[in-house]
Amino acid sequence: MQPTVEEFESEDSGVQDVGPQINGLVVQILETMSVLLLRIRQKLLEISILICVILLVFWVALFLYGSFYYTFMPTANFITPVYFFYRTDCLSPHHSLCSFPVANVSLLKNGKHQVMTYGQPYRITLELEMPESPANQELGMFLVKMNPYSKAGPIVDRSARSAMLHYRSSLLQALGTVAFSPLLLTGASEQKQSVMVELYSEFKDDSYNPIVGAIIEIHSQRIQIYRAHLYIFAHFTGIRYLLYHFPLISALIGVMSNFTFLSLIILLSFLQFNLGGRRTRGKAVMQQEENNEPDDVNDQSEPQDEGKAPERFDDIGCKSVEAEESIPDVGVEESEDDSIELAEDEPTCEAGDGEMILRHRNLSQSMLQSSQVLTDTTDKTYQNSVGVCSSC
Repeated sequence: MQPTVEEFESEDSGVQDVGPQINGLVVQILETMSVLLLRIRQKLLEISILICVILLVFWVALFLYGSFYYTFMPTANFITPVYFFYRTDCLSPHHSLCSFPVANVSLLKNGKHQVMTYGQPYRITLELEMPESPANQELGMFLVKMNPYSKAGPIVDRSARSAMLHYRSSLLQALGTVAFSPLLLTGASEQKQSVMVELYSEFKDDSYNPIVGAIIEIHSQRIQIYRAHLYIFAHFTGIRYLLYHFPLISALIGVMSNFTFLSLIILLSFLQFNLGGRRTRGKAVMQQEENNEPDDVNDQSEPQDEGKAPERFDDIGCKSVEAEESIPDVGVEESEDDSIELAEDEPTCEAGDGEMILRHRNLSQSMLQSSQVLTDTTDKTYQNSVGVCSSC
């Protein structure tokens, strides 16, 4: 069977009913998606700002710790070569050295900056590389002196220490030579000893006369030396000891402490800013309320004038009522008693007591007069109609 027109119309009406619902659902889905995307965008923006702030605070904390470390920590060690010189213009042919070996050592880093910090104890040691020659073995003990000086002149604090080669028997020397012969033949090793001479165990620089150099002198004319180095080591105690010997743990604790402190400052500043904004808003609201108070006072003073206005409107209403009631209605027959009852039941306008009574009396009189006029007119009309009928 072929579908009828009514079936087509019902299908069209069903499609028309479903269409607005689909459109509303699509609009609702689009609105929800837009709101969701807006929230996701805001959250991503807030997260990115938070990450930037955290990275900034971390780098500031790291910079502060690095600045503190390089300012608070003095030079841990300082090594400089020592070059000895001596005179050879001696008269005796038995000695090749006419004077003791002497060296002038500068204690300035790059010739400008102080090596030692004021008040920090340092250990100063001289290293001598001496060959195991018969001359050094027969030398025995020798004396090493150090005389530091400042720009103003020499310093009273001088040091003198004795030193000598370690003893080794001839058999031990022979066995060592045989054992290390390949290295000795290739030049990878040498028959020498390093003699460490501790000149100062705890040397403290004077802040008024900082040292800039030192003179080192060896009291022996037959000593043989390969090379020499001066070592200056800082003797740390307390926090400096921890910072120097445990650098990673100290750096972690210092950076995290700075990070926590800066984060706390930023958090308190943020809270103070929010509280300050709320306080300003509260003050603005209070000011608006105070400004609105004079308007309320003016509104309270206006009822006197408003009280007069209703009287005028009442007067106008009363006059309109009187005018409407003074117009006679010819087509309606009313008795004199009904007009009197109407006059008595008619509400009067609100006013003073005396005015209300007078208006009530005037209204009743006008109603009586209008009722009399109405009865006269009806009588005349009736008489006229009777006369016309009699003539007919």
